[in-house]
Amino acid sequence: MDPVLPIAVLSILLGAFIAFAFFGSYFRKRKSEVRSIANPDSLSDPKKHSKPHQPQPKKSHAKPHSHASDKDQNKRHHPLDLNTLKGHGDAVSWICFSADGRSLATACADGVVRVFKLDDASSKSFKFLRINIPAGGHPTAVAFSDDASSVVVASQTLSGCSLYMYGEENPKPSGENKQQTKLPLPEIKWEHRKVHDKLAILTMFGTAASYGSADGSTLIASCSEGTDIILWHGKSGKNLGHVDTNQLKNNMAAISPNGRFIAAAAFTADVKVWEIIYSKDGSVKEVSNVMQLKGHKSAVTWLCFAPNSEQIITASKDGSIRIWNINVRYHLDEDPKTLKVFPIPLHDSTGATLHYDRLSISPDGRILVATHGSMLQWLCAETGRVLDTVEKAHDSDITCISWSPKTIPMGNEKVMVLATAGADKKVKLWASPSLS
Repeated sequence: MDPVLPIAVLSILLGAFIAFAFFGSYFRKRKSEVRSIANPDSLSDPKKHSKPHQPQPKKSHAKPHSHASDKDQNKRHHPLDLNTLKGHGDAVSWICFSADGRSLATACADGVVRVFKLDDASSKSFKFLRINIPAGGHPTAVAFSDDASSVVVASQTLSGCSLYMYGEENPKPSGENKQQTKLPLPEIKWEHRKVHDKLAILTMFGTAASYGSADGSTLIASCSEGTDIILWHGKSGKNLGHVDTNQLKNNMAAISPNGRFIAAAAFTADVKVWEIIYSKDGSVKEVSNVMQLKGHKSAVTWLCFAPNSEQIITASKDGSIRIWNINVRYHLDEDPKTLKVFPIPLHDSTGATLHYDRLSISPDGRILVATHGSMLQWLCAETGRVLDTVEKAHDSDITCISWSPKTIPMGNEKVMVLATAGADKKVKLWASPSLS
């Protein structure tokens, strides 16, 4: 092999390496110069480049945070929003005021009934009595019986619905009782298992019967998801009467404040009304069907009695509210009369009229309150005019509404209070709006 050939190959490789190193250094230098011209501060002081951009992310972050905070504050501090009762571990399905307005019972899906003491509606915290339901059940409705220390609870289990009446234990005659700091826990006074043929109880309302020869006993009407309604004696638990709506399915039923009538809405356009007949000794003699409210064109979603027990207010899917006079001579075939008809002032995005889920009237008979989903609305009972609206009163659907029968202290004044419950684990207290 010619010795010159390896020397030539080595020379070519060495020359190529020197050329590659030279041109590589040249191009790196040119690239550095171009970058320096484009951003002269980026190489000399990197901090100068980042400084002008620091306030921007801070500003953009603070702005939405402030907006969200303001939005939450507005949601919590509506002018009529008085307070929130805390401590519920799940959805609250039912609420009920005592006759004096100073106690509010709540039924919660966490298996507990709580009885809050409302000494001041503006209080930062409220004391409450905790009643644990027997294992396996969760309370769906609650009503006071006789006084603020006795409550009737509807509890739903896999085997059906049961009723329990809780009352205070009989105090033990001892001078040491004065030193007790805790209230005695209520005990079960009576119970009924698998009522309503094991069907769930939808609504339960109670009242002190004062009509005619009634003796003032607390009567409680429970309405099942089937077609039956049962009237109970609050103190003894006695079944006083049973009625069948003879319709497809109940929606709800209510008892009049004076204990004279029971009315039921059952997903039909008509409302059936029963009268409770009392004996001379004040006991319930019978419950008989006496009239029907006919006029709505679609299903009645909710109803309530006026405080004087002489009118019924109904809300329907036909987009209207009707006020009926039921103080008629039905035994002479006189029909109940429609006194007023108001259009429901709610519409969806297409303009179609929406319906109210729940309806209730204030103790003075002047203000109607209604719900649709999580929305709360007050209306003038005389004209149907909207007084105020809270678009999102709760973080989820409102499950129950209840007016306090009497004013409640709030600081140095007394206010008429509405309570609302929701599936968001909250119970809220609201003041009534002005009619002017």
